[in-house]
Amino acid sequence: MKHVGPHIGQVGVEDSGFKNLKTVYWNHPPEALYQEAIARGEGKVAKNGPLAVLTGLHTGRSANDKFIVEDDTTRDAVWWDNAAAMSPEKFDILYKDFMDCAQGKDIFVQDLFGGADPAHRLPTRVFCEYAWHALFIRYLLRRPEKAELEGFAPKFTVINLPSFVADPERHGVNSQTVIACNYTKRIVLIGGSSYAGETKKSVFGMLNFDLPAKGVMPMHCSANVGPDNDAAVFFGLSGTGKTTLSADPSRTLIGDDEHGWSENGIFNFEGGCYAKTIRLSAEAEPEIHATTQRFGSVLENVMMDDDTRELDFDDTSLTENGRVAYPMDYIANGSSTGIAGHPKNIIMLTADAFGILPPIARMTPAQAMYHFLSGYTAKVAGTEKGLTEPTATFSTCFGAPFMPRHPSVYGNLLRDLIARHNVSCWLVNTGWTGGRYGVGSRMPIKATRALLAAALDGSLNDAEMRTDTNFGFEVPLALAGVDAKILTPRETWDNPHAYDEQAGALVQMFIDNFEKFEDYVDIDVREAAPVLRAAAE
Repeated sequence: MKHVGPHIGQVGVEDSGFKNLKTVYWNHPPEALYQEAIARGEGKVAKNGPLAVLTGLHTGRSANDKFIVEDDTTRDAVWWDNAAAMSPEKFDILYKDFMDCAQGKDIFVQDLFGGADPAHRLPTRVFCEYAWHALFIRYLLRRPEKAELEGFAPKFTVINLPSFVADPERHGVNSQTVIACNYTKRIVLIGGSSYAGETKKSVFGMLNFDLPAKGVMPMHCSANVGPDNDAAVFFGLSGTGKTTLSADPSRTLIGDDEHGWSENGIFNFEGGCYAKTIRLSAEAEPEIHATTQRFGSVLENVMMDDDTRELDFDDTSLTENGRVAYPMDYIANGSSTGIAGHPKNIIMLTADAFGILPPIARMTPAQAMYHFLSGYTAKVAGTEKGLTEPTATFSTCFGAPFMPRHPSVYGNLLRDLIARHNVSCWLVNTGWTGGRYGVGSRMPIKATRALLAAALDGSLNDAEMRTDTNFGFEVPLALAGVDAKILTPRETWDNPHAYDEQAGALVQMFIDNFEKFEDYVDIDVREAAPVLRAAAE
């Protein structure tokens, strides 16, 4: 077995069960990984030097192929309504077959940290079959200093072999793809998928399992901080503007996707960003767009002209989920530490395709917990095969696939932290106004930014507010530079009665979705539920 690069930690590949590997590439820097990826035909060089790769069959996470090992560690701790179980015996067979599959292969190893806070970070070792996967995860996790590598001992391991073919009968899985999480052995196996997001979400899942027991809140969110150390957290599902709105040139970006909230404040789990590129423009999102024109950025499933190497961010023929991965220092205002104080504001983002929710609303702590557990947004026609009408999506905690414990665990943690640190909470709708999708128009980004800026600097707290009839939260009546009409969505509809009908339908969706949480929350959270307009009148 040949070794290339510095391995100066305490644990070798043999300790993980590998044998008869061809070459092990230890902790290669980005330039070397880029070179290896090109030499191996894993990707192509796009204009200005980013690495463009395609992931084949899987252009997103394979949710139906994810399993958690059910054992004494997880049996009473995991929210099994939201997770598929694998037996320890099947995992052991799968692990042995992974080790057999790896024999004779080159393997790229990266020793990294999940988490910027030294008190709560997770030393993680990632084994990759592809050089570009190693480059990706080196960007997305925290990179140790050389001195930290000298005593590096992994507490969590991810093994990613895209060439592995799972056997449903032998391994107890659903297809030839598998993501198997063993929280006792602290190992995740990823096979049969080249989508790089599986690796980073595996680390997120481990942290989401570990941290609540320490009183630390793991969050699927972006975060930034102003010049007065006034940190803000942005919760939101894909497509709601989480990355776009947190990348504010007037504030320092802590991170765009995954954070913890501890006794010390908030901290990024990651060391880079993984931003969506669909319809990306230099005008609307200059900071993110600039990273797609830099050497070393990883462009995943972004369409490119093979002759000119020009990128086409409007081409959705392959997927709506094109991405760019890059280290934090590719953003001019990116945080070097990944750490900030306790947040002053929490923003919950939704893209309401029904045109009902106002562009911004102030929530009580009980309302914030209600909307956090609900995790509402809406998908629009064309984003998924067969989708022809707007569809409500409720993903609890704004990240249900990555939250192994019951949502009430995270909800109660968040509520306690909001109360302890007197945090202001806002619901921001980046979706539609003037009617549902197909009739109305997208909420103006300038209005969203103006309202958000006023919330973050505290001035919106002094605005005159109305109480929303359906949802009960407070909505500002006016803000300089913003068309007051959009602050009252009913007035933006040509037919107010059609608005009432659609609002009633959305309220009922919230009520139906929340039934499964009612036994786990206090009465004030239950009373924070929206009410049907007809019932309120």
